[in-house]
Amino acid sequence: MRANSLSATASMMACTLLLSACASIEPPSASYYQIDPGTLPTPDVTLNIPGLGPCTDNPDRSLHLNSAQTVSVLVHGCFGSSGQFRGLAQVLAFQGQQSACFTYDDRAALTDSASQLRYALNELAEQSHVPQINLIGHSQGALVARKSLTTRISGAVPASRLHLVTISGPFGGIAAAKPCGNPWLKPLTLGLITASCRIATGAKWADITEYSDFIRTPGELSPQVQNYLKIDTDEKDSCRQEKNGRCVESDDIFSLTEQHNNVIETGPLTHRLEVKAGHVEIVGDKKTAPVKLLAVLQAQGILHPIDASRVSAFRTLLTQVYQDAAPRWPLWEVTAQ
Repeated sequence: MRANSLSATASMMACTLLLSACASIEPPSASYYQIDPGTLPTPDVTLNIPGLGPCTDNPDRSLHLNSAQTVSVLVHGCFGSSGQFRGLAQVLAFQGQQSACFTYDDRAALTDSASQLRYALNELAEQSHVPQINLIGHSQGALVARKSLTTRISGAVPASRLHLVTISGPFGGIAAAKPCGNPWLKPLTLGLITASCRIATGAKWADITEYSDFIRTPGELSPQVQNYLKIDTDEKDSCRQEKNGRCVESDDIFSLTEQHNNVIETGPLTHRLEVKAGHVEIVGDKKTAPVKLLAVLQAQGILHPIDASRVSAFRTLLTQVYQDAAPRWPLWEVTAQ
């Protein structure tokens, strides 16, 4: 009995560490309130949709879009923000592609967040009449993005063409959250395991374990979705921050096992790619350019090809947008599945 109690206590302690799988919080900065319009088309519609706004830290969440052009909607992970994707939005603008970001309570039940995203996408389609929406979700945002376009979420499906991209999503359940869903731990801990998990992660705790209905029955994509690109990251030995040649913050957050879900990957629309990259590295941050992701999106036709005459300008853009010096372009390692 003592061994079981120790095991239960250890499991509860592990649950309090679940949030370490999230990106660190960065405070809003006025320097990230705007992006250069690049070659974006002239806006002809202004929208105010709950949850949707520009991919910046700007408190003004009004969207200014051209109704004749595709919109890429980006969905952040936990502890993320719209400003996290400012660099990617700037790259899209350089190519004349418009974007928007979905912001949500990352401690809420994931099904609730997916329902809110579904509503926002439908409003975007109805109010702007854009011909196509590219929905791109990272980490926890990948779970929310895919679920929002399944038949398991009620509500109208956007009339625009829909293309889905998920990146580093833990579709197999988060390993560190396993104790939260383990059926024998609840009685053994007199229910304290549930309380511990809720304190650590909020209402979403019930959705992120391998035992959850959210993970085990992910649902089929709605017929309006034309294709689905699933990008998994091999994050082993990756490092987010180094100091004096030593890694002081790992970028190995979710294993390939945690990202694997056979039901999803055998879907008729799914095309899976595996990229050797860290969890934050793949999407970049305010310092590091996501060159591997950009290369994949370009190869898959989501990011417009960069004309040879503009490659030099593109390298300059990366150097200006991201604080660290921009790496070689292109640079990536992709494995088709």
